[in-house]
Amino acid sequence: MSPNITFRQARWHDRPVLSRMLELYQYDLSEVWPQTLNVHGEYGFAVDRYLRNPRLSAYFFLVDGDYAGFGLVDPDVTFPENEYWMGQFFVMKRYRRMGIGAAGARFLFDQFRGRWEVGQMPLNLPAQAFWRRTIADYTGGHYVEHELHDERWDGFIQCFDNTQVERAA
Repeated sequence: MSPNITFRQARWHDRPVLSRMLELYQYDLSEVWPQTLNVHGEYGFAVDRYLRNPRLSAYFFLVDGDYAGFGLVDPDVTFPENEYWMGQFFVMKRYRRMGIGAAGARFLFDQFRGRWEVGQMPLNLPAQAFWRRTIADYTGGHYVEHELHDERWDGFIQCFDNTQVERAA
């Protein structure tokens, strides 16, 4: 039996949940992204900006009504011709390899039509494999990948335009 996956936009009252999930996300990345904890024992993330700024969006992924992950979308792109950046994307370990991440990515891409960027850090090999596969499936292989190591980004970025991609059913 496949899980019942739903999506919901995060609102201000969801701040504590999103903030805690971002801590889990940053902990997961601590193997490939050198971060330190602040005086409160947290990595800290400027979550408020995603909940207050109308140009930024945060969505939860739910499985049978339980929190399973999130995606953050913003216009902070690396290449000026693009419009959307997958700011952060996370699926809790319990829900990985169940199609939740791919479903969440398709959902977010379908919400925002235009020119996208999705980036991964050089050492985050699982994320690179996931995004290459997911974006190739979503676009029918019509994307371009860049490798950057400069002040804009350090890692890989897949770019694609989804204005002509058929929406997921």
